[in-house]
Amino acid sequence: MSEKTFTKAQLAEFDGAAGKPAYVAIDGTVYDVSNVKPWAGGKHHGQTAGQDLSDVIIHAPHGKTVLEKLDVVGKYVG
Repeated sequence: MSEKTFTKAQLAEFDGAAGKPAYVAIDGTVYDVSNVKPWAGGKHHGQTAGQDLSDVIIHAPHGKTVLEKLDVVGKYVG
């Protein structure tokens, strides 16, 4: 089975609102943040799920270290 890919429009559907899953893209990989408490409702420190947050995570105190704890759901192709 081939890996799922997400365009910008497809990723935007996974914004965590109204019970939908919450996905974010970082450096071309799409991660599921649905079960991460700080991402409840698809929002976290002013950011919204369903987006490419590659430029944002580098400024976060935790950096990319949190990514290893997340499930990968596919690749982001923009």
